[in-house]
Amino acid sequence: MRPRHDPLARLRRVRPLWGLLAATALLYLWGLGSSGWANAYYSAAAQSGAESWRAFFFGSFDAAGSITVDKPPLGVWPMALSVRAFGLSSWAILLPQALMGVATVAVVHHGVRRATGSGGAALLAGATFALTPVAVLMFRFNNPDGLLVLLLAGAAVATLRALDSPRAWAWLVLGGGLVGLAFLTKMLQAFLVLPALVLVYAVFAVVPWRRRVLHLLGAAAALVVAGSWWVVVVDLWPSSSRPFIGGSQHNSALELVLGYNGVGRLTGAQTGAVSGPQGWGSNTLLRLLDPGTGGQASWLLPAAVVLAVAALWLTRAGQVEDSRARPALVLWLTWAVVTWAVFSLMNGIFHDYYTVALAPAVASLVGIGAHIVWEHRAAAAATWAFGLAVAVTGVLALAVLWPQRSWSPWLPWAVGAAVAVALWRVAVAHRRAIPVGVGFAAAALAAAYVGPAAYSVETAATPHTGAVPHAGPVRSGPSYDAAPVGDLLTVSRSTPALTRLLVADAQDYTWVAAVTGANSAAGFQLATDRPVMPLGGFNGTDPSPTLAGFRRLVAAGRIHWLIAGGGRYVPESDGEVQPVTRTGSNDAERIERWVARHFVATSVDGVVVYDLTAT
Repeated sequence: MRPRHDPLARLRRVRPLWGLLAATALLYLWGLGSSGWANAYYSAAAQSGAESWRAFFFGSFDAAGSITVDKPPLGVWPMALSVRAFGLSSWAILLPQALMGVATVAVVHHGVRRATGSGGAALLAGATFALTPVAVLMFRFNNPDGLLVLLLAGAAVATLRALDSPRAWAWLVLGGGLVGLAFLTKMLQAFLVLPALVLVYAVFAVVPWRRRVLHLLGAAAALVVAGSWWVVVVDLWPSSSRPFIGGSQHNSALELVLGYNGVGRLTGAQTGAVSGPQGWGSNTLLRLLDPGTGGQASWLLPAAVVLAVAALWLTRAGQVEDSRARPALVLWLTWAVVTWAVFSLMNGIFHDYYTVALAPAVASLVGIGAHIVWEHRAAAAATWAFGLAVAVTGVLALAVLWPQRSWSPWLPWAVGAAVAVALWRVAVAHRRAIPVGVGFAAAALAAAYVGPAAYSVETAATPHTGAVPHAGPVRSGPSYDAAPVGDLLTVSRSTPALTRLLVADAQDYTWVAAVTGANSAAGFQLATDRPVMPLGGFNGTDPSPTLAGFRRLVAAGRIHWLIAGGGRYVPESDGEVQPVTRTGSNDAERIERWVARHFVATSVDGVVVYDLTAT
């Protein structure tokens, strides 16, 4: 007799997942609009894309199409569509990001559930991802990293599905296509996962070698098509009828791929880049473990590696039940190690929030590794693995939390106590030759998650603006959010009087104003809802426009005002304007000097402006 089908059985199995997703949505959506325009650079591009389909396609910073953002447009498109649907607001811009975060938790949960067959391991992995502080930051912010992580996590899970599926080629092509779309989100950073995907399919696929090669070639073709079509179209498009490609020096999307957003990120040879007096920090293997960067995504990074290696050792006999867990461990471990090494050693632009790319790998390794080691906890190797994982987690957590003890004095002591209890339970288990038990598990979970959970809640409760957000407690240093003209990394704040001046007769001009640097331009564009030209693009170092081109636009009466003082560099250390290392075009500086010589300056609320219609 066939067993009677229970229609509620599946519901009971997925109920914990829905609880996890609801809690994640609450964390990512609560008070979402408190960050205002967040990264106003991308908010301005979303505003432009909502007003003009031409600006939408190219990823133009302004609706008039002077220059694109210095990334491909895919990361801007969901925000622009949301603004078209709901109107221009902080909530409309950030809503797609939060939903991407919830979707990524579901993807990580699915991948771990399929690899282990354990709902508990999947919940642990999903919760680990959701409570990674930099994930909370990025999925409540509007940088392209959120979409990048979602697409890459999907590519990894699709590749794992391909290993034993009768439709292996379809899953693998899907994975390649998702990596291609990730490339259209943040260019070459998307390719950091390729060693993991290729290695796992080449080693663990059940199909013969010839078919493996053909499948990998098909996935590569999908990647190339999905990732290159926009680059090809843009570079074939007549440059006179499209925006200048931001981040390039020769108006080329391919140059952007290979230079500023490509190999230059590794070597540091990025024409058009800007760096402050301290450069981009120390590029050593300890970069991601220092107290500042470590608080973003590295809380469980060493423990994840320890648990993964232990799980691979404990399953070395190759039991049938481990046939999905071992490939998943190899994939996520390779992802974590490659990303860790590249981020640690790269000489080019590096920001702490880049580490969100580690979050899916760390969360999955913790879920799968902890599950397998727990299942083998009677083995001495499992006891030692748990002890080492707790020890390295405790050391890193205390290194992160101790400098922040003025923010929360009790946290380091709570973590230290939990670590001590967990290690004591490990010692007792080892001495008595018995498995670690529930008491150890509770103490270990407290030691591992008290710190990142507190950082995550603080991140969600704190508004974040500017180009370089940071998860966790607000770091000391002056705030520049109120700067009328902004600077290189913070947005301008237009005053009512200045906004009224800019919008007067705005319909008579293509651009109501021009100002050096995209962050300086963004605040004025969002305040006026009119195109503002960012001279020199994001860094003020792109030849867009040239001095000759700008003079022609002024002669044609297409630009009304020039706002002086944009694009400065103000580091967080002392609030003083500092010299910076600049490469690339100096046309923006030449334009400001030419305007100062030929037009009369007017001060509005302390901001110097020039009327370009009156010499």
